[in-house]
Amino acid sequence: MIGPVTIVKSEGPKLVPFFKATCVYFVLWLPTSSPSWFSALIKCLPIFCLWVFLLAHGFSFLGAHSSARRILAGLIFSSLGDAFLIWQEQGYFVHGLLMFAITHILYSSAFGMKPVNVSAGLAIAAVSSVSYMLLYPYLSGPFTYLVAVYVALIGFMGWRAVAGVQLANDLWTWTKLCACLGSMLFMVSDLTIAVNKFCFPVPYSRAIIMATYYAAQMLIALSAVECQEAEVARKRT
Repeated sequence: MIGPVTIVKSEGPKLVPFFKATCVYFVLWLPTSSPSWFSALIKCLPIFCLWVFLLAHGFSFLGAHSSARRILAGLIFSSLGDAFLIWQEQGYFVHGLLMFAITHILYSSAFGMKPVNVSAGLAIAAVSSVSYMLLYPYLSGPFTYLVAVYVALIGFMGWRAVAGVQLANDLWTWTKLCACLGSMLFMVSDLTIAVNKFCFPVPYSRAIIMATYYAAQMLIALSAVECQEAEVARKRT
């Protein structure tokens, strides 16, 4: 099992550009009321750095491990989603929603279907159902169905990430834990977006959304580091 100290020493330097780009985003804190290509670039820059983080492991690494390729593809679609959401008030919110829906499908595929972990699935399904029930009275038109589909997709992604962490059987790794925490933070980020957009203003919503989002993407990207071991473990299960 790869320990946290080993991960920090080996992967930490590759994540420095990501942390710097994230700091740039929060320091500049460009107003969302004036969308521009520059603000889109600043918002997407941390995710671009996560592309570089995975590419820094070499094309042979990506070629050998489908999980890493799917996570990289998910990061690419996430960048497109981020860009669309810059202009969400101009009618591009649904476009961003679609990009992130594809992202969750790719991440789910990367995490795999084994082990199944029915109890984790039921717990995530319960949380997702309650979240949608809270949102439902505020939804109208196509969003009634679009949000339902999106909640199902991100919930499925969260289930597949949580299912990989089998603490009771000691069948877990730090990178699987990263995937689990990352998926949970992604759900918190997106739930905050939904509540703030459809229900009522959430205090400090932008800071909460972006902090949890960037942390989630970093953890999910980090989970790809040990994808070879994860793939072998899934085949043995």
